[in-house]
Amino acid sequence: MKTLPFLLLLILIAGCDKDPNGTPVIKSFKDSRDSHIYKYVKIGSQTWMAENLAYLPAVSPSSEGSESSAIYYVYNYEGRSISEAKSKGNYTSYGVLYNWAAAKIACPLGWHLPTDDEWTTLTDYSGSIAGKKMKSISGWSENGNGDNSIGFMVLPSGTRYNGGFIGLGSDAIFWSSSESGAYTWNRHLYYGNDGVGRNGSYRSKGFSLRCLQD
Repeated sequence: MKTLPFLLLLILIAGCDKDPNGTPVIKSFKDSRDSHIYKYVKIGSQTWMAENLAYLPAVSPSSEGSESSAIYYVYNYEGRSISEAKSKGNYTSYGVLYNWAAAKIACPLGWHLPTDDEWTTLTDYSGSIAGKKMKSISGWSENGNGDNSIGFMVLPSGTRYNGGFIGLGSDAIFWSSSESGAYTWNRHLYYGNDGVGRNGSYRSKGFSLRCLQD
């Protein structure tokens, strides 16, 4: 039997997260709840969704918030019709914004809301310019784009904050499952920074969600 070329062997050992040209290998799966198809990617030892979760069992206007009851938002949509919300370009491009109660129950079977430590594993793997590696190559304000070199494909999806929507084009914030007193840890990517921020936020805010494979 012929010996595998060293590069191919290395790729196999590393888990086939990149092809021989160094491009992240993107695969897909179907969410059985609504037949939505999601892209996913292996990054180091972890397998992440490569786009924001778009599961939308209900929708509320930005004026409504809760620290304890699940609430779902679509950026700049102020109605209550799920079908209407799904017809909006912001839903198609950026998925759904979730308060923390919704985020805890929104991931499909076989996936989960990542812990603070699991986020740290991702950002440590990506290094000091993790934000640049995670951000999309276009769409960010003032050319604050990334290179998407690990296939995570973060778009500037904005947030629901204090009764309104803000940050589309400049910010993307993702929930973790880890609490710290009155706050929950999140990860924040910003157009003007190549890093990834780690902050604590009130649970009533509406952030994006990336699920991690169990």
